[in-house]
Amino acid sequence: MANKISCIVVDDDQVDKLLVLAYLETYSSIEVTGAYESPLAALEAAKKSLPDCLFLDIDMPEINGLQLREQLLHIPACVFITSYPDYAVEGFEMAALDFLVKPFSAERFGKTINRLQDFMTLKRKSDLLSHTLGADTIFIKDGHDQVKLQLHEVIYLEALNNYTSIVTNNRKYTVLSPISGLLKEKPFRSFVRIHRSYAVQKNFIKKINSGEVWVNDIALPVGRSYKDSLDFFKQ
Repeated sequence: MANKISCIVVDDDQVDKLLVLAYLETYSSIEVTGAYESPLAALEAAKKSLPDCLFLDIDMPEINGLQLREQLLHIPACVFITSYPDYAVEGFEMAALDFLVKPFSAERFGKTINRLQDFMTLKRKSDLLSHTLGADTIFIKDGHDQVKLQLHEVIYLEALNNYTSIVTNNRKYTVLSPISGLLKEKPFRSFVRIHRSYAVQKNFIKKINSGEVWVNDIALPVGRSYKDSLDFFKQ
């Protein structure tokens, strides 16, 4: 099936590995291409045939799951599975799609699969998109069409790992560029980063309250480390 999502599972605990495999088998959209107890063996296999997703335990011998992911950051999606929730911050710094804490239920695992399916659908669509910048415009390639957007029409940007959604009043476009890369471009100088996942165009900000920024009628979260970037609104 062409649209199946290929994945490998790596866990040095055989029981935990078999549990993840059993859950994955219930999803027809998933194809398991390898299951390993040795992270080094998984590393070699992944280099030879790249999967779409990694399901990685973190606390493992030889190299841990975070170190393994660091060597395989070119693989689009990664789900960390661990008994230690303290690894969550480090996990998301390694572009984790999700973070499962053992023991987890089939229902919680299902939410991870839904997230993975949504991400891969978006990625496959985004692979067809590119963008070029002009002084006040952005050109989005959507299939064979070139869509011209005026920068003043863009309300906010949303980070999606190595992709960024460009949101207007009428539509959401996705380009293959991290949000940090777009914000370095001169045409996006009127945007302010408010969260690791969001940047908003300043003139669309309607109000700011505790932990939220309202752009038009949309409430977006404010990250604690980004609150100072909104001081201009108080002036």
